Amino acid sequence: MTDDLRAKVSRAVAHFWRTRDRQLKNQGSKTGQRDSGTRGAVTGGKQLDGFIKLVRELLTGAGLPDAAIRQKEATLPGYFRATKEWDLLVVTDGNLIATLEFKSQVGPSFGNNFNNRTEEAIGSATDLWMAHREGAFKDSIRPWLGYFMMLEDTKRSTSPVSVKEPHFPVFPEFKGSSYAKRYELFCLRLVRERLYDGACFLLSPREAGKRGQFIEPNDEISFARFASSLTGHAAGYAKLRKERGPVPVIGTMPVIEVA
Repeated sequence: MTDDLRAKVSRAVAHFWRTRDRQLKNQGSKTGQRDSGTRGAVTGGKQLDGFIKLVRELLTGAGLPDAAIRQKEATLPGYFRATKEWDLLVVTDGNLIATLEFKSQVGPSFGNNFNNRTEEAIGSATDLWMAHREGAFKDSIRPWLGYFMMLEDTKRSTSPVSVKEPHFPVFPEFKGSSYAKRYELFCLRLVRERLYDGACFLLSPREAGKRGQFIEPNDEISFARFASSLTGHAAGYAKLRKERGPVPVIGTMPVIEVA
C-alpha cells in the first residue's frame, strides 16, 4: 500500500471510531429515548462513510463521472426477493458497473453477529448473480461486486473460540480459530469462490483506532488489492467509453489493457 493510500485508509478508520463515539454520546438527545447498550452506535449509521468517500474518490480518479456513483437510491432488483439496498452502486450509460457492501462489527458480542454477516453476504451475492443471469440489469456488462469488513481488534475477537461437533467434525481450520480468523477465512473464500470480485478485511482496536490504527491480516484481502481490482475494472470501462462513447455491452466485459 502506498503511503498516500495508507493515510487515507487511516483517516477513514479514525472517522469510523470517532463517529461511533459521537453517536453513542448523542443518542436520544433529541427524543429523550436511548437505545439499549451500544445499539445507538449501530442504528446511527454513517460510521463507514469515510471508506465510502474514499472509494468514490478512487472511482472518480479511475475515469468514471461522479454522477455515476450512487450512495443514495442504491437499490437493485433481486432474483429471490424484489429488491436489495446496497451501500454503493456505480451505474452509467445504462450499465451496472459495480456494487459494493461496507460492513463492520464491534464487540462485545461476536458469535451471532458473525453468522448473520456471513449469511447476509453470501445470500446477497447469490441473489445478485442470479438476477444478473436473468437479465435484471438489462444489457449491463458483468458488474464488479465488492465486500468490505472492519472488525474491532479486541481480546474477544482474537481469542480462540470453541466449536460444537455433535454429529460431524468441522473443517480443521475452524477448530480453535478466533472470530478474527474466521472473518479472514470468510473474506478470502468470498473471492476465491468468485462470489465477490474483491474483498477487504481490516482489524482496528477501539482506542488506537481513533488515531487511525488498523491491521491487515492477509495481503490477499488488503485494501490496496481491493481498490486495485475495483479501479482496474472501472478504468477499463472508462477507457472503452471514451474510445467508443456510451457502451451498452451484453455479456462479460471485454479484456482491455489499461496503462
